[in-house]
Amino acid sequence: MPQASTRAHLAPPSPIRKLAPYADAAKAKGIDVIHLNIGQPDIEAPEEFWTALGAKRPKVLEYSHSAGNPTLRAKARASYKAQLGVELNDSELMVTTAGSEALVFAMMACLNPGDEIIIPEPFYANYLGFAVLAGVTVVPITTYLDQDFALPSIEAFEEKITPRTKAILICNPSNPTGTIYSAAQLHALAEVVRKHDLYLMADEVYREFNYTSEPVLSVLQLPGLEQNAVMVDSVSKRFSLCGARLGFLVSKNAEVMSGALRFGQARLSPPALAQIGVEGALEAGPDYFDQVRGEYRARRDRLVQRLSEIPGAKCPKIDGAFYATVRLPIDDGDKFCQWLLEEFSHEGATVMVSPASGFYATPGLGKDEVRFAYVLEEGRLDRAMDCLKVALQVYPGAKVAAGS
Repeated sequence: MPQASTRAHLAPPSPIRKLAPYADAAKAKGIDVIHLNIGQPDIEAPEEFWTALGAKRPKVLEYSHSAGNPTLRAKARASYKAQLGVELNDSELMVTTAGSEALVFAMMACLNPGDEIIIPEPFYANYLGFAVLAGVTVVPITTYLDQDFALPSIEAFEEKITPRTKAILICNPSNPTGTIYSAAQLHALAEVVRKHDLYLMADEVYREFNYTSEPVLSVLQLPGLEQNAVMVDSVSKRFSLCGARLGFLVSKNAEVMSGALRFGQARLSPPALAQIGVEGALEAGPDYFDQVRGEYRARRDRLVQRLSEIPGAKCPKIDGAFYATVRLPIDDGDKFCQWLLEEFSHEGATVMVSPASGFYATPGLGKDEVRFAYVLEEGRLDRAMDCLKVALQVYPGAKVAAGS
């Protein structure tokens, strides 16, 4: 029998989705599974998205330009100018099939097989899968829950740099931790990037989800980094359009963008219907984002409050996005998350969360941590926390909290 490729074996399972069969089985038994495992918002997309779709109704749904519809690209460039003060020409922005494809294209356009990319861990688990597709080696640099997952020192980054290092990738605000990197940290990181002539890739899909008084600085705004900065964006979270599968790849490096476009030509074009709708969504005013931010800030506050009532739970500071990586008094997060679905329910419900071990590249880390996606309204969050609190009282692998 022919054997699957090495690449197929290296691709890691998603910690976010691998427990789906257990969730399905629980639902088949009539249990209400509360999904805090995946960043699927329940907030409505802007009405402008649906209006644009209804207004255009093409008789033939054609391929678009491989870089995306010119009208959409023009609106996106105008949006970045208004938001970030960054001027982009037509070749410096490309529409992609979600932020996922933008990240794959970025890795493939910037790095050769065998090159290394440094990523602060815990990180979005799919980065590992993207790196396998591109033949790239991920070099993790660890951040710690007890330090609020703060960006490591510049010296720590320099210790990770080898002759094979070609890029650093950050997610700001962070999935899975909710951490925001300060302007001072980003400027320091930019110095390292310039010194070693690296790419600085930034996954900025959660930029609008900022609960601090300071703006989130984009890598596109870092002076002197025009040829090094590569930014990835998406409408999935910003406009609550996860199923639209539409993102953006942005860089002023002409060689990188030319290479990415050739990869885009190989896949023909990004989703046509989504592009039409997103043109409308980009016209959503600040009131839309103010309301969304306010809702997520309230959900964050509620999650933090409820976790503070659970003996032994440790929740770090959360400044952005809509995720929290939390330490629980458990022996093994993978076992606990599966047990919640297989063997536990409380008043007809259970909660599905993601084991944090899958967000680390370093073996053994995150074993007693889980990631919450606080994307559900407060009533559902409360019911989930009720389940979690009871579950930790009866889970066979629970640890006794200090002082309890």
